[in-house]
Amino acid sequence: MNNTLIKGLKLLEVLAYQVRPMGVTELAAATGMPKSGAHRLLQALLDESYVVRRSEGSYAASMKLWEIASAALPGFDLCRRARPVMEALASKTGETVHLAVLDGDQVVYVHKVVGRNKSDSSAPVGTRAPAHCVATGKAMLAFKTKERLVKAASALRPITNCTITDPDAFLAQMQTIRRDGYAVTTGEWREGFSGVAAPIFGQAGEVIAAVSISGSCATISGDRIEKLARQVKASAQQASGSRPTFLNVMRDWQPIA
Repeated sequence: MNNTLIKGLKLLEVLAYQVRPMGVTELAAATGMPKSGAHRLLQALLDESYVVRRSEGSYAASMKLWEIASAALPGFDLCRRARPVMEALASKTGETVHLAVLDGDQVVYVHKVVGRNKSDSSAPVGTRAPAHCVATGKAMLAFKTKERLVKAASALRPITNCTITDPDAFLAQMQTIRRDGYAVTTGEWREGFSGVAAPIFGQAGEVIAAVSISGSCATISGDRIEKLARQVKASAQQASGSRPTFLNVMRDWQPIA
């Protein structure tokens, strides 16, 4: 029983540190298990919602791992590291600041600091939103693989009249975001509201979250967007696990198309 538990935990560990889903054969090789044994353990983890099945028989760690970690560690390292940065950003800009992580094709807001403008666009902690139409989601998606982005571009759906649903336009935007290091959305999820976000990187240079400011289109518009983008990028850099993270990632950047 102990050996089975350890093998299951090894599978979870491999999946947790991967930025992409993995197939049974690949997981078996990574953990030194027989394919049949890895498949059996994956089914048990799937039944208990510790992993999720992706397309073509691949698996990924689920948000349940984050839920358990956040319950066991009240400070939650990412939130603890980002909190003072977010508070400073909210104070400088007056806008509400969100911290979000990516879960499949959605973002989950895990922390927020309300700015003095107290915009009605503020999403409560725990809220989910389609990644393709919010600034935090776009900031994280832009640094995924070409295959992941092409797949996302083929499944775009309109949320408002402003949502980008043309695959070519979406992929071009992803390339711009990856080049510039920040994302801007205007009314794509909620009409009348805008967002500016930048990715937060982990120690290995992988995107682990995004920080954003959100507010009305009247306050986040025009020349102010460029200034806000610089502030958001600087905040994301401060919250990242390794620096200069963005420069490290861009060194190996390749065009999406």
